[in-house]
Amino acid sequence: MLQNTKDLYGHKLAALDGEIGQVKDFYFDDKSWVVRYLVADTGSWLTGRLVLLSPHSFGSWDQFDKILHLKVPMKQIEDSPAIESHKPVSLQNEVEYHNYYGWPAYWNGGALFGLGGSPIVLPPSKDEMEAQLNHHADDKHLQSTQAITGYHVQAGNESIGHVSGFLVDDKSWKIHKLVVETGHWYSGQEVLLSPNVVERISHGDSKVFVNITIAEIQRTSESEFADSGPNAKETESLPVIAMTQSASAKSEARAAFFDHFMGSRIASALLP
Repeated sequence: MLQNTKDLYGHKLAALDGEIGQVKDFYFDDKSWVVRYLVADTGSWLTGRLVLLSPHSFGSWDQFDKILHLKVPMKQIEDSPAIESHKPVSLQNEVEYHNYYGWPAYWNGGALFGLGGSPIVLPPSKDEMEAQLNHHADDKHLQSTQAITGYHVQAGNESIGHVSGFLVDDKSWKIHKLVVETGHWYSGQEVLLSPNVVERISHGDSKVFVNITIAEIQRTSESEFADSGPNAKETESLPVIAMTQSASAKSEARAAFFDHFMGSRIASALLP
C-alpha cells in the first residue's frame, strides 16, 4: 500500500514490550530511492540520541490507531550503538548498526535490501561482511524526507513548485513518487514526479533538480487522463502525474484518480 511520508510522522512506535516514541523522519537512499531507516523520536527516554530503525525491524502497521509495531524489544534499542542527533550518519554508524542488529548490508547485492532481498532479518554473511569493508563514505547517498520537504523543484530555469511529501510502498519501502505542490501557475494542482526524473538534490540551494519541463508536465497529464482505455499506462512508468488540488475537489480527484489507476484500497489510504 502506498503511504505519504508526511502522514506517517508522529505515528507511535511500539517495541515488543512497550512504546518507545514516535516517527520523526525517514532516511532514504537517493540511488535506489528506497527508505533505509526510520528515525525515531524517543522523547526523554534516550535524550540526545538518534535512534535509527531499518525496515527489517518493522512489524505490522496499525493504520487505525497510528502505531507501527516493531520486532525488537526496548532493551535492544536502548543498547544499540549511539548516534549523536546533531551529526550526520557516518559509515561507521551504519556498519555498527547493521552488525549489532544482524541486518543484511543493503549496499551489497542487486536487490532493494542487498543480499537479503527484502526486509527480513538475516545474520550477516561472509559476503556482506566483506561488502561493509568496501562501503566507502563517498558512496553513501542518504537523504532525509523531512529535510527535503519544502525544497523547490527546479526544471531548467523554471520552478515547478516545492516538495510536500513522498509516496512510499509500506512493504518494499521503495519511493514511487515525489509529491509536489505547484502553486498558482498550474491552477492549484498537485503533481507526482517519478524519482527517475530527478537529476540531483542540492542542499546548498534547497532545490531538487529535475529533467522535465513545465510544458511536458502539462502535456503528460492531459494525455494520461485522456487515455483511460485498456492500453492505459501503469502509474509506475509515468514520469509525472497531475492531480487537481482545489479546496473543494481535492479529495474527490484523488479518489477518482487512484481508484482508476491503482485500486480502491490505495485510494482510501491516500485520502486526507
